[in-house]
Amino acid sequence: MAETHKTTANEEKINQEKKPAAKKAPAKKTAAAKKPSAASKKPAAKRSAKGGKLVVVESPAKAKTITKFLGKGYKVVASNGHVRDLPKSQLGVDVENDFTPKYITLRGRGEVLDRIRKEAKNADRVYLATDPDREGEAISWHLSQVLGIGEDEECRIVFNEITPNAVKNAIKSPRKLDLDLVDAQQARRLLDRLVGYKLSPLLWAKVRKGLSAGRVQSVATRILCDREDEIRAFVPEEYWVITAMLAADKAKKSFEAKLVSKNGEKYEAKCEADAMAVKTALEGATYRAAEVKKGEKQRYAPPPFTTSNLQQEAARKFGFTTKRTMLIAQQLYEGVEIKGVGTGLVTYIRTDSVRVSSEAQSVRI
Repeated sequence: MAETHKTTANEEKINQEKKPAAKKAPAKKTAAAKKPSAASKKPAAKRSAKGGKLVVVESPAKAKTITKFLGKGYKVVASNGHVRDLPKSQLGVDVENDFTPKYITLRGRGEVLDRIRKEAKNADRVYLATDPDREGEAISWHLSQVLGIGEDEECRIVFNEITPNAVKNAIKSPRKLDLDLVDAQQARRLLDRLVGYKLSPLLWAKVRKGLSAGRVQSVATRILCDREDEIRAFVPEEYWVITAMLAADKAKKSFEAKLVSKNGEKYEAKCEADAMAVKTALEGATYRAAEVKKGEKQRYAPPPFTTSNLQQEAARKFGFTTKRTMLIAQQLYEGVEIKGVGTGLVTYIRTDSVRVSSEAQSVRI
């Protein structure tokens, strides 16, 4: 981190006396004028130590939970998500200059950045603790650009669950920013902008004003079109399913049996006349079990939820919308109060990974 050279009154007097000489012979500047002395560094070191360490996360709720874990010596602030993005009023991508993006501060984030700058100025170290994914890495990179943190500085910390051990272990092992993830996020964002700005006006002219097209919508539209072509090209074939409701003698429950073969060969009725003929032949018939198979099957616990499975199960069992599901999951991830102690209850929710927290695995149920 940059250090401030605080000039004392005696040093200022000496510098004023040396000004004429400095103009005539610049090469004779004293060593103290070239480089801050050890004595002059002490006030800056004391001020930095007093400021402690700064941790920047994305959401205020997460900041509140992590503050309780880290205690004194740490200040946790929230960026409220992205702080910079491409401008809405223009393309924001210099296509002629190697697709260089033009970033601006998002509306409403100016005060947030001013607060983070102020806290970072008074801190002896800054940790960027945004979400452990591509978007989170990009947010950390934008913050490092704003705060003047070098790419070689180990300022990035990552944790997949918000628990005391996970957060404290992350603080002990910071790393450099993963520029591959940053580049991946930028490529996705630029592709969204290039495709959207080129294709959306076509939708406005041909379909309806206000529609948007982009990287996802374009591919999804293609999939829908291909599927529609398959539906229209499908040639329907008539077939009939023949079933019988059977029950053992004196049994209270019955079960359904399906006709799959006739005279030892696979059979499927192709028309109503064939199906009715088989039905007539089976009326009044007696049935017996030709073979009973017994065996043991192992049933394993299902793997942890991925983002898509979580949304599907919540919709199937509870009728939740995707928005409601992710809102609740985010609250569980950021931490809830349990007996006065805030802690995260699930691992990071926006992922295709089925990893289980090592801390959870170590607990015996």
